[in-house]
Amino acid sequence: MLLRTSLRSFLAHKGRMALSLVAVVLSVAFVSGTLVFSGTATGTFDKLFSATASELSVQPPKPADDEMQQAAVKPPTVPVELEQRVAALPGVKRAVGQVMVENAVLINPATNKLVGPTTGAPTLLGNWTDAPSNPVKLTSGRTPRGPTELVLDADTVKKAKLALGDTLRVENPLGRHDFTIVGIATFTTTNPGAALGFLDTPTAQLTLLGEQAFSTVDAYGDGSRGGDRLKADALAELGGGYQLKTAAEQKADRSEQIGKGLGFLKYAMLGFAFVSAIVGAFLIVNTFSMLVAQRTREIGLLRAIGGSRRQVNRSVLVEALILGVLGSTLGIAAGLGVAVGLIRLMTAIGMDLKAADLRIGPDVFVAGYALGIVVTLVAAWFPARRASRISPMAALRDHGTPAEARADRVRTVLGLLLTAGGGALLALGAGAEKAATGGRYLGLGVVLTLIGFVVLGPLLASAVVRVLGALLPALFGPSGKLAQRNAMRNPRRTGATAAALMIGLALVIASAVFSSSAVTSTSAQIDKSVGADYIVSGGRGAIAPEVMTAVEKTPGIDHITVQRAFFAARIQLPDGQRAKTELTAVPPSFFGTDFRPTVDAGAVDSLQRGSLGIGAAFAKDHGLKVGDRVTVEYGQGRTQALPVGAVLGKGGLFGPGAFVAMDTMAQAVPATEQPPVWTFFAKAAQGADVGRTLTALEDGLKEYPQLTVKDRAGYKELAQSQINTLLYLIYGLVALSITVAVLGVVNTLALSVVERTREIGLLRAIGLSRRQLRRMIRLESVVIAVFGAVLGTGLGLAWGVTVQRVLRDQGLGTLSVPTVTVAVTLVASVLIGLLAALVPAFRAGRMNVLAAIATD
Repeated sequence: MLLRTSLRSFLAHKGRMALSLVAVVLSVAFVSGTLVFSGTATGTFDKLFSATASELSVQPPKPADDEMQQAAVKPPTVPVELEQRVAALPGVKRAVGQVMVENAVLINPATNKLVGPTTGAPTLLGNWTDAPSNPVKLTSGRTPRGPTELVLDADTVKKAKLALGDTLRVENPLGRHDFTIVGIATFTTTNPGAALGFLDTPTAQLTLLGEQAFSTVDAYGDGSRGGDRLKADALAELGGGYQLKTAAEQKADRSEQIGKGLGFLKYAMLGFAFVSAIVGAFLIVNTFSMLVAQRTREIGLLRAIGGSRRQVNRSVLVEALILGVLGSTLGIAAGLGVAVGLIRLMTAIGMDLKAADLRIGPDVFVAGYALGIVVTLVAAWFPARRASRISPMAALRDHGTPAEARADRVRTVLGLLLTAGGGALLALGAGAEKAATGGRYLGLGVVLTLIGFVVLGPLLASAVVRVLGALLPALFGPSGKLAQRNAMRNPRRTGATAAALMIGLALVIASAVFSSSAVTSTSAQIDKSVGADYIVSGGRGAIAPEVMTAVEKTPGIDHITVQRAFFAARIQLPDGQRAKTELTAVPPSFFGTDFRPTVDAGAVDSLQRGSLGIGAAFAKDHGLKVGDRVTVEYGQGRTQALPVGAVLGKGGLFGPGAFVAMDTMAQAVPATEQPPVWTFFAKAAQGADVGRTLTALEDGLKEYPQLTVKDRAGYKELAQSQINTLLYLIYGLVALSITVAVLGVVNTLALSVVERTREIGLLRAIGLSRRQLRRMIRLESVVIAVFGAVLGTGLGLAWGVTVQRVLRDQGLGTLSVPTVTVAVTLVASVLIGLLAALVPAFRAGRMNVLAAIATD
């Protein structure tokens, strides 16, 4: 009986449920689509890793820090004789020495363009072997034989429009080398977008490693021993100096690296999907609240003929369950389209995934149905509870549900407490000395202020809408006055509708404040701290010595300044503890005319006398001061005792890390273990034309397409474009929640028109024209939208300012409020209101006057 009644009611109001259904579909689609995309990408790489993993891989010793290993000029290696020692192990059928590096770039000399991906997947160069784990097979030409021959993968050949016999240039930290393409190889599994080049073994060793050695030695078993047994035997024979990894461990390591790369996109999209789900929840609350209000008499009749409060409650919840199941099912199906779109996006930036390889795991269905059903049931529980509390006689007497004064008092107290608590946490976050502490206060403060504004929304609606709509009667006459009164008539409905829009716009404003502050802060820091006129960056590849020579010979250049960075070096403190920090090696001219850091204590010129420069935050956290001696651990067992000579101020370009002179570092670290030059700086000669010199510099480096050459203005633009790229991604994702919010306004107005059918008929009967009626609906929508925008702007500004204060010592030292963005947001809210009202206003205008008056 209950199910039949709920089904009948759901089908009777299916038109009114449609937009709530769309909200559920959109939220579930993004969650399921993200999970399908993540599973597909992971599966593609897992397939490749499984096909290319050997039973046992013998790798170079693990350094003190993996990132330092990646930064070295000379990649880590194992000796050639290790191949024979591994081949002699019990159970090993064959051992193959492998060379593989990804610190080189490929250039087509004929077009002077880069070959291979510039973002996303890597460019890998190695030696050609016929090992079972070779990811490609030769399909055209022949294998490389000699110091000038190369095999290239078919996908890269096709994208770069190359062919057998063409010349390809390889540039890496060891120099520049020209090769002829003598073979084309095809991937045996799906190519994730990488470019693969192969040389013969002697050439690969000399060109890529700089010595006769291997990157790894791979062992293939004869089937008599498993991977773990092979590893144990190899460990006993070779000792603990090498990293030994079974096939499963190799796959796990590579999968973890891919997971880190895809993690940001995955969790960002899931986060915004849940935001849209929360926004959709307000839409569902409004939908069921209005449906309950419109069915008050029907509910009263059910109660009068014996229906219990529990049955009424369950009836509404069963309708919500139907909506949730249907929306989740459609959302999961739509999620496949989202996944395909993400795959195409990743393909466009260099990661070659196939839509035909979609992987739909059980987690997609679990997450999709859990999200859709739970959100819908939770959102519908409040209207259902309200419906069950309607007495039969009250329901038969009245079509509405009177607001409860006690509930409003509780809402007021709760909302004020939450908002005040959230505001206090934001203030604590803004004043916190450590970014980590401030970030925790910020996160909790955002949650509490958001909930507080949602709770207070209905109470703010009457007062704020009265102010926002004050001009409507004067500007639009009776239509404006009616629109203002209608928006104030049901504060709960207006508050819930505006809250959905408030969330999306708050995120937009907060993101805009962050990005504007980041751009302004970066520009101010460059103006204050950078004296160099030009910045030359190598992108993915290291900068060869001949590039620096070419720059030095450019007319108008006075000198160049390079820097070598170690990442996450360890500092042993005077008390014996060890701490990580980023360490950069700089030449004598670095701190002087080229760069001007803020110094809290000591002097930067002490670095050239063998001291260490550290950031103020690092010094404070570890109780260091000028004159203290610490031990720098460079990795590979290289250490050096140095005094602290300078403490650099917070919030500048050079605050967080540590600095050491190149000559000082060279006393402890051999040249082959030092990192290559990825970026260097040039200073224009006195009196030289900066613009003309930039043109000469660009002309002199035309044959190096991998380089990016910028003057200070161009460097600012580059930093701004990188920030804007992240901002546009956020805007695109926030657009989903705003779309759902617009649907909420449409749904509220549409149901409101149905609810006020008799009222509309009476207004028409006493002389309100169709044009005035449509205007009334549009103005009501605009008032609700502007109300949500005002709340969202206030929240967003509070969040954005707090973010800037939390990150003030991490480079975000200048607060910048984008007034244009705020103004555009408020204007856009008016347009959103007009857009949302189109269909409801049109339907209201087409009502038959007599039929509307006769509606019960």
